[in-house]
Amino acid sequence: MRTYHALPAALLAALALTACQDGTGTKDEGAAEPQLTATATATASTTPTKAAADKASNTAGTAAAGKATNAKDPSAKPGNPQGTKPGAAAPADRVSCNGTNTTVTAQPVPRPLNHMLITVKNTGSKMCDLTYYPVLRFDEMQWAPQPIEDSKPQAVTTLAPGESGYAGVLLSAADGSGDGGTTGHKLTVGFQGRTPNSSGGPSAIPRLPSGGVYYDSSLTVTYWLRDRDDALSY
Repeated sequence: MRTYHALPAALLAALALTACQDGTGTKDEGAAEPQLTATATATASTTPTKAAADKASNTAGTAAAGKATNAKDPSAKPGNPQGTKPGAAAPADRVSCNGTNTTVTAQPVPRPLNHMLITVKNTGSKMCDLTYYPVLRFDEMQWAPQPIEDSKPQAVTTLAPGESGYAGVLLSAADGSGDGGTTGHKLTVGFQGRTPNSSGGPSAIPRLPSGGVYYDSSLTVTYWLRDRDDALSY
């Protein structure tokens, strides 16, 4: 017998909000994430000694010469300070993928049987992260399809602008062993935040076939993956 899991309160609220919209999502700026900075402090003696003064005098010329030589260091390219990697993305350059910065489609596929492919394309200007797995809700469904743990990737699926990510959905058992079979006519795709079961922002409502999509208690979903074939291999 399948154990049903209720939708987390935060995600249920996000899905319910989206259900009242037209499918384009509601823009949610959210709270600004505090930036952590480290401040280094140093202390020194305020009474110079004769030895220290002599040392400073002897090294002044050497330091000046070294400064003149290093000023023409050809390895120090303009706009690319030494010690940093070109193109390295700072945390501020990445956001969560959700209904405001992506387009989402949900398409049943002929093979494997009883499967559907969810495709998310980054339409924003920043890299976005697809964290964990999509939270699916057909119509007014009050239970959350569980993820296929074997599909969990080693790293978060990150999409550059224009790139797509995928999730595969097992809709029903091929041998008919699933319970409570019914046809869904509206699908809401919820996005999780940085922590499991938290809201990642506005959901999306992709268009389903005119006849709806049949599903039963076998309904499960993969984690977000970068490869379409991988998403449909479970």
